[in-house]
Amino acid sequence: MDVLGFERRYEGAWDGIPAFIGKGRTAIALFPLGAKASRLSSSPTGPQMLHLAFRTSTHGFQAAQRELQQRGIVFTFEDHGIAHSIYFSDPDGHKLEITTYELPRP
Repeated sequence: MDVLGFERRYEGAWDGIPAFIGKGRTAIALFPLGAKASRLSSSPTGPQMLHLAFRTSTHGFQAAQRELQQRGIVFTFEDHGIAHSIYFSDPDGHKLEITTYELPRP
């Protein structure tokens, strides 16, 4: 949460579920996967997601790399032609992407 610059919101509400995190006017509600959620899924293997991506500016992209390096969090860089991305995993093993479409001019 703090690695990506988010703040915890509504921390005492609803026994913490879902967990709300946000920055500015944008927020995300995070719902833990439990037995009930697995039964509600239409997939026989349960809910799945390849990864979650966050778009940022060039400045934010560079700051994210510095922050991850300072924390010893391993990430990989990919040049997608029209965008640059870094990929890493959160403590639960979910793959996260930080990407920017603001590329350096040649």
